[in-house]
Amino acid sequence: MRRSVLLIALALSGCSTISPGLHMKESALEGRGEDGKDVKVLPITPALLVEQAGARARAAGARAADPLAETLAGYQYRVAPYDVLSIIVWDHPELTIPAGEYRPPEQTGNPVNADGTMFYPHVGVVEVAGKTLPEIRALLTERLRKYVANPQLDVRVAAFRGKRFQVTGEVVQPSTLPVTDVPVRVQDAIASAKGLTANAWTRTVTLTRAGKTYALDLQALYEEGDVSQNWLLQDGDILNVPSREQNKVFVLGEVRKPSSKLMAKGRMSLAEAIGDSEGFDPLTSNPGEVYVLRGRYEAPRVFKLDASSADALLLAVQFQLEPYDVVFVSQYKLTDWNRVMTQILPTVQGIWQTVDVGNRTGVY
Repeated sequence: MRRSVLLIALALSGCSTISPGLHMKESALEGRGEDGKDVKVLPITPALLVEQAGARARAAGARAADPLAETLAGYQYRVAPYDVLSIIVWDHPELTIPAGEYRPPEQTGNPVNADGTMFYPHVGVVEVAGKTLPEIRALLTERLRKYVANPQLDVRVAAFRGKRFQVTGEVVQPSTLPVTDVPVRVQDAIASAKGLTANAWTRTVTLTRAGKTYALDLQALYEEGDVSQNWLLQDGDILNVPSREQNKVFVLGEVRKPSSKLMAKGRMSLAEAIGDSEGFDPLTSNPGEVYVLRGRYEAPRVFKLDASSADALLLAVQFQLEPYDVVFVSQYKLTDWNRVMTQILPTVQGIWQTVDVGNRTGVY
């Protein structure tokens, strides 16, 4: 009986598949790639770091530039329906709506109707939507010549109500703001919304325009001065600042404190992720097998760092993680044995106690 119990214990302890906890086997990646190809495990080396740095530089150079940048120098506001115009005819107060200290702009001007027209005395109904203020001034001046000798006009927008854009997401005061005669860029809009919150993720601010969504890297604007990311806004734009809570990395396996980590300003190195998890577990970890899993389950990219030598951590400092990366630190082989033994020892001890009691009572 004792021999049988010993054989069972040895058989169980020799089976690594029953070891508790997460495991990482490179052979399990076979056939997991696109079209059933094997997933390659790429070692983290200086050459790989150079390649990735080049890829980031190319991505920075390929950032979408502001399509309206060329129009900024000659920017002129074009009147829209529901705007309110203020028209002053000098030396003819009867043609000017009197303004008062306590009267809002809507009551001191000429409203533009929904069809883009406006009524003005002697001139009648005129089409003003889509025109600039100088164009409207010239139009009214020409029409008034029949009634006023050498008319002198001043045309302004008393209230901008026709064109608007939205600022949403991680800003202090999400708002709907008007497009005015002063060009408004992305950073201007964020400032008008009282700035960013502490949870703002500025790497991928989205701008939705005419049914299409564009990703803007405002971090590049702030840190690198890349003004191509500071787009000029127009009517109907929706600017959304996402939350950094949606951009984490996950550190699992044999570290002191497995957890998820928020990326600070869109950056986190492999060394930072491990360090923020209080480092490798000195009793159970295998620093020679540190994996970074990236991408979809059916087509992952896997990187491997051999940190068994301390100087290899210099590579970890330079290896930049991406949102939703999973860092996994493998366990030492002896850890598997110890965990298996921890699982089966209570059972073995119970069997030995049963055998011992049976021997003493004469049952066996």
